[in-house]
Amino acid sequence: MPATLPEWLAALSDDQLVALLQLRPDLAVPLPGTMAVLAGRTEQRASVLRATDELDTLDFAVIETLVVQGAADPRTGAPVPRPRLRELLGDRVTVTALNASVDKLRARAIIWGADAELHLTPAAQEALPWPLGSTTELPDALTEPEIAAALGELSIQERGLLEKLATTGPRGRTRDAAPGTPADRPVPRLLGLRLLNRIDEETVELPVSVGQVLRGEPVTDPHALAAPKPALIKLAAADVNAAAAGEVGELLRHSAAVLEVLGQAPAPVLRSGGLGVREARRVVKQTGVDEQRVGLLAEVLAAARLLDRGTPEPAPDAGDDDFWAPTAVSDAWLAVPPARRWVLLAQAWLELDRFPWMIGLRDANDKPLAALSPELRNAHAVRDRRAILSLLAEYPTGTTVSTADLGRALAWRQPRWRRHYRLESVERTLAEAQALGLVARGAITSAGRALLHGSQEDAESEMAAALPAPVDHVLVQADLTVIAPGPLIPDLQDRVSLVADVESAGAATVYRVSENSVRRALDAGATAAELHHLFTTHSRTPVPQALTYLIDDVARRHGRLRAGMAQSFVRSEDPALLAEVLAAPVAGELALRAVAPTVAISQAALGEVLEKLRAAGFSPAGEDSSGAIVDLRARGARIAGRGQQKQQWRPNPPSPDQLRSLVAELRAGERAAHARGGQTVRADGSRTTTTATMNLLQLAARTRRSVHISYVDAAGVATQRVVEPLNITSGQLDAVDPVTGAVRQFTLHRIASVALID
Repeated sequence: MPATLPEWLAALSDDQLVALLQLRPDLAVPLPGTMAVLAGRTEQRASVLRATDELDTLDFAVIETLVVQGAADPRTGAPVPRPRLRELLGDRVTVTALNASVDKLRARAIIWGADAELHLTPAAQEALPWPLGSTTELPDALTEPEIAAALGELSIQERGLLEKLATTGPRGRTRDAAPGTPADRPVPRLLGLRLLNRIDEETVELPVSVGQVLRGEPVTDPHALAAPKPALIKLAAADVNAAAAGEVGELLRHSAAVLEVLGQAPAPVLRSGGLGVREARRVVKQTGVDEQRVGLLAEVLAAARLLDRGTPEPAPDAGDDDFWAPTAVSDAWLAVPPARRWVLLAQAWLELDRFPWMIGLRDANDKPLAALSPELRNAHAVRDRRAILSLLAEYPTGTTVSTADLGRALAWRQPRWRRHYRLESVERTLAEAQALGLVARGAITSAGRALLHGSQEDAESEMAAALPAPVDHVLVQADLTVIAPGPLIPDLQDRVSLVADVESAGAATVYRVSENSVRRALDAGATAAELHHLFTTHSRTPVPQALTYLIDDVARRHGRLRAGMAQSFVRSEDPALLAEVLAAPVAGELALRAVAPTVAISQAALGEVLEKLRAAGFSPAGEDSSGAIVDLRARGARIAGRGQQKQQWRPNPPSPDQLRSLVAELRAGERAAHARGGQTVRADGSRTTTTATMNLLQLAARTRRSVHISYVDAAGVATQRVVEPLNITSGQLDAVDPVTGAVRQFTLHRIASVALID
């Protein structure tokens, strides 16, 4: 039976060593030369703390019990048999759960040894998420309802004292902790209510559960060794997916609106980075979206590389300042089907290493955090977000779990991370997930589940099935409103948006046709006949006379006055109308000059001529050199695309095949470390020459004897190997690895020493 950790590691199978390196990849960097080196790394404090991040409450109860029994003491090293461990934990845990926990800890080399002699890595004690004894001693702490009731009886001063300890550290020093202090003082009163514990006459400590309640964390009970069972509410999966489809429709519409507003007027980047409050409110006013949602959309659009900072084209007149503006990729994104657009936004949010819900909160200097600012970045954002959604995804589609139950379940599963699952954090994360269509009515959606499992194609397919099918008709009302009973097909959507303005949006979108909107369509090159055909063809209701008269009236006046470039020119077939223009104050503003009874020219730009003439009450239309009406609408600013989306750097774990190769190297080093050496020569010049090395290797090849070599690779890493030389040619040693049977090559000048194996 292995008596030491290196011996136990050496006795593991290759599959078990590969599993260990998969669970603790830091052990393999750089490659350990022997099992003794690997054993030393498994006991390092930093490595143990990383390995315990994913352990649950039962795992830590096992660790604490072994600590109390002395299994982690490096001097005595008193092992604990598994039956004794079962006896100590009692009826709080089933045999199956305990066995699974022990195997889980042993797979990570936190526990090692056979069932009859379980040893514990000493550093594991430092990973306990609660004071030593919380699991093994009888509970004497207040329950969550008792804590809430006691806190309700406190004065402002008493509660402030507890909140100070909850935020700065559980222990505090005070003379009022000594016995005999008047009972009406804050500290004795809190001690009497068991909201504080006395350590000595000058030290008090805040109980763990009291601190959790004050910080809004899930209250964890170290004695509860079974996972909490949340209350489940079952909903129809179709209803959940339909609700998510409604949210996605709003998400895509609002995202397009934000891109359009920032395209027309890019927002300056704050000196400290981010989107300023004034600019955010401008976007709110123009889009009708609330401020918190604008911040979330800006974060997601920037993560998806649809919005970026830079100098847009056409650039605003602001020197070298950066602006937030849509990228060139946004135009292509707007043209793809809705489900594909959603996948890009949802995936960007899942991989976003920032907390958008922190927008508006106060920083250390009491200043509000701005959208897109560097302060929103958090190294744990992706991990926390996926942990919350992955737990929700463990339940069947349509299953709703309360926020409090989710927080408690996460805190039981990952007690070292319980502060990340405060009620506020879980609530706001789920609110963002609902706004993105991953969650609806408190349950994970089918598309959200597919995306969490890494299949964007399946997620797109699920969302496409949930979204309502596009319709090819509208309902025109007598009050000049046009109702779209669902999402319109892309071509009809573009044509209706050109001739009408959105009045309200939702499952059904209401547009309103006005004189300005009809003129906009005519400015874009549409004719009155085409507009009449649009409504008569696609309206399921009779086209009202009022709409027909409106289109004809605007078209009759539209284009009677034409503007071109001289820099620009203005012409009209009606000399009286042109004379009216030249007599108006706007002629002086534009410096219009008549060159014929029906033509005048100006040095102002064509866009300025059209804008000022319309402001003066005229209805000009732009034309090109052939006299055809041209579409002169502003296209909005764009920032050049930066290629593919910038990915957050994350370590790439080695593949199983790579780990098997590492294990083979480790086995070879271990064999070399324990090989008995005979005749030895060194090739580093300290004792002999390369000729002696060559002679010894050639002797081993002729007699088929194994040799122990010290080899320094190209990276400067020294390793020990036992090999069987085959031949020496062209400065290379060809040798067989006796463990794997593979033929390897070694450069002769990198061999530091050679020894025959007895």
